[in-house]
Amino acid sequence: MKFAITSKGDTKSNTLMSKMRTYLQDFNLEYDEDQPDIVISVGGDGTLLYAFHRYKNRLDKTAFVGVHTGHLGFYADWTPDEIEKLVIAVAKTPFQVVEYPLLEVIIRYQHGGRESRFLALNESTVKCVEGTLVMDVEIRGQHFETFRGDGLCLSTPTGSTAYNKALGGAIIHPSFDAIQFAEMASINNRVFRTIGSPLLLPAHHTCMLRPVNNANFQITVDHLSLLHQDVKSIQYRVADEKIRFARFRPFPFWKRVHDSFIAN
Repeated sequence: MKFAITSKGDTKSNTLMSKMRTYLQDFNLEYDEDQPDIVISVGGDGTLLYAFHRYKNRLDKTAFVGVHTGHLGFYADWTPDEIEKLVIAVAKTPFQVVEYPLLEVIIRYQHGGRESRFLALNESTVKCVEGTLVMDVEIRGQHFETFRGDGLCLSTPTGSTAYNKALGGAIIHPSFDAIQFAEMASINNRVFRTIGSPLLLPAHHTCMLRPVNNANFQITVDHLSLLHQDVKSIQYRVADEKIRFARFRPFPFWKRVHDSFIAN
């Protein structure tokens, strides 16, 4: 089996990365950064997001596992004092694959022709570079609302515990193939109205955002922040691809939620 390791870059994470690489090679596993069967992320959730985007073109061939070296990671379920146990599990134990849904983002531009496609593990947000964001929101090809406010957030079920949660969105179990639509500080008065509540969209529903005016937009895809000009539309849906996590022991979703937000 081929493996790769990504590190947060701090001394603790780099030291663990070096140890794990040596241990796994001692078990005759092959280190391959280009075509790994398993990627071990050492750091936190941001490190795993980086690893996901690095290997987004081989999601059907690569599984991920996380070791957290700081605060408890939502995606990283192994601790530094467990690395010997993890190494033996990777080297000797067939792992269970758990798949989680992803968000597909397609940005189309004025004057036709080109488009940009992204995958998000957590969420994508849209804000106006200057002033209020004004977007026509379509769901399944039908106009739903004209949004006016600070911005919009579309999240995956696993991403529902991140920015979406801060916006008052629901926490969604990742067994649902769905995306969540949440508003940021929408303007609601006698003239302008929005739904004002998060929406949960199933896999066969597409959400399309169409700019009302010719503005520049700051669009994020997980940790990536991009400035886009001449935007014609932004399309969101559940992606065909999924992320695959290597599970060597149970890691219940609701226990992760509890440990991340409630446990002392």
